[in-house]
Amino acid sequence: MVRRMMNSPSVWVVMLALLGTHMAGMGAFLTVPVLAPAIGAETGLSPSLAGVHTALTYGGALLSGPFAQGLLRRHGGVRVCQGALVVIALGIGLAALGHPLALALSALLAGMGHGPITPAGSHLLAPRVPPQRRSLIFGLKQCGVPAGAMLVAALAPALGGLFGWRAGVLAMAGFALLLALALQPLRAALDADRAPAAAARPRPWEEARQSLGLLRGRGAIRALTIASCCYGTAQFCFSSFFVVWQVEVRGVALEAAGLQLALAQAGGVAGRVLWAVIADRLGPLRVLFALGLAIMLASALLALAGPGWPGAAISLLALAMGASAIGWNGVLLGEVARIAPPGRVGAATAALGFAFAATMVAMPVLFSAMVLASGGYALGFALCAAAGGMGALSLARLRLRREGP
Repeated sequence: MVRRMMNSPSVWVVMLALLGTHMAGMGAFLTVPVLAPAIGAETGLSPSLAGVHTALTYGGALLSGPFAQGLLRRHGGVRVCQGALVVIALGIGLAALGHPLALALSALLAGMGHGPITPAGSHLLAPRVPPQRRSLIFGLKQCGVPAGAMLVAALAPALGGLFGWRAGVLAMAGFALLLALALQPLRAALDADRAPAAAARPRPWEEARQSLGLLRGRGAIRALTIASCCYGTAQFCFSSFFVVWQVEVRGVALEAAGLQLALAQAGGVAGRVLWAVIADRLGPLRVLFALGLAIMLASALLALAGPGWPGAAISLLALAMGASAIGWNGVLLGEVARIAPPGRVGAATAALGFAFAATMVAMPVLFSAMVLASGGYALGFALCAAAGGMGALSLARLRLRREGP
């Protein structure tokens, strides 16, 4: 029975494997930011520079993401995920050296590892998903992102408080390595479509160019990409700065601040499932548009929040940001998979990922600059609100044009 399942894994087995991959992959982005107050206390670096770390991580993803289609064709989705997790583990582990240069290189290397993960997941899942359950299954798969962030937000600060921040770093690196090993039983069945002999044609740069060309030639993919960049700005600026904001502005202990972020990520897990179920009934574009408005409202309230706000109100805001700014991803990726050209789901997802990474290089740095210039976080969270509104506008225009794939 077990052998038969591994020879022909169901869509649910594939989804669970990818959920775990996304969980481990989130360590690339959040391990250092959630430990930023402790790292800053030792190194003298400002915790507000967490945005620079996020930008460097996405800089690494920017370099590797466009090559995902070629890697998938030659090595298969499972092997690409395994290799990505090993690189992420090495990158996270490098941060334990504590030197500012090591922290920067850690972010770049972990980001390079993360770049191919989402295209690989879409490549593995899209051919196996029933159309009437596309949003749900993609949403469940993408629950690995907030679930992984919840794990990092809860575990890394706790270990940092008990054993020092390096223990939190090394624990997240070890988790990525364990997930890479856990994927091996699925490799033979799921990577049967690979073509190792295709190593030279087309060349990697040409494959990257062809993937990015989808943004120019496919208006619907372009509109969804714009929305993802806007919503991602709110998602990762919130995730990178929410802990630091609580510690510096509200005087909350690091462990308690990490638990509030974990609560937000739990909201993201619930949101990704709920919005996916609704999207399969009402349509993805309607749900994604409403989420943009929710992101705008929740971010605006966060910009107004301050030390005098009760903890219960902050918890409600955390849940709202989690459900909206973190909950959109699975529905949007499912829609990209639906409208992608046949056989090019990985390429379309990689093209979106390239634009997404380019945006994430700029926006967290802009958030950090706003904090340093203004001495507070209100302008940065207002940026998240504006991004939510712009993403909703992009999707509204797509619906009005009634543009097909």
